Amino acid sequence: MLEYVNLDLSIPQEEYKKRLRPLQQRLYELEHAVFDAKVPVIIIFEGWAATGKGRLISLLAERLDPRGFRVVPVTPPRTAETRHPWMWRFWLKIPARGQMVAFDTSWYRRVLIDRLNKTIKKDELRAAYQDIAEFEEMLSADGAVILKFWLHISEEDQKKRIKKLRKDKLTAWQVSEEDLLQNKRYEKFTTYVEDMIARTDSPHSPWTIVEGADRYYMRIKVFETVIASLEARLGLPASSGTKTKRQRAKKEMKGAVNA
Repeated sequence: MLEYVNLDLSIPQEEYKKRLRPLQQRLYELEHAVFDAKVPVIIIFEGWAATGKGRLISLLAERLDPRGFRVVPVTPPRTAETRHPWMWRFWLKIPARGQMVAFDTSWYRRVLIDRLNKTIKKDELRAAYQDIAEFEEMLSADGAVILKFWLHISEEDQKKRIKKLRKDKLTAWQVSEEDLLQNKRYEKFTTYVEDMIARTDSPHSPWTIVEGADRYYMRIKVFETVIASLEARLGLPASSGTKTKRQRAKKEMKGAVNA
């Protein structure tokens, strides 16, 4: 599946700068439309370490009203959280109707990172996938929009990015042992990702694989996908160019998932 992702896609910097601001403005308008329609929006970002999830999310939030948009960074469960069912801590972060939440990693940590660290048994993994399916189906049935993004880069690209981060004292802290292990076991982790996408992609909570080698292309694709999805959910006319982008994105995603 992921071997067919075209990592050569890119956007020139000048074009990126011209396109970003109108997309941010459109997302701001849609934030208010979401509030008026009382639709909860859940945006999940998963991906390889060093893909720039944090910067991407900050650009999404940059021009939004903070009263309607929240970012939830997900870390390993704390001691108090481990005393509850594993999904409990995510229930507490689900947006109210009319609110938007972006998860910087999410409940998918259970089937990715725990699997990488070998801290989850086979029966627990099966149960986790069942929990996720039921959780997302229930949220969707209650009216939530669920968008899931996998930010993809190559093994060599990730290695170079991690090395660059570690070399700078100001960014070295961003690299964790999990990040290093992820790159060391890139091929094995890829199979976990493909398994996750195949088992949890659905019409009510679709995955979008985002080509992340070029950060400008990655950001624009995410913006356009979010905007097109919200316009479709709210029954609003597509803004300039998003209709074509939505059709192309769906075609690309279908090809990647079915590969």
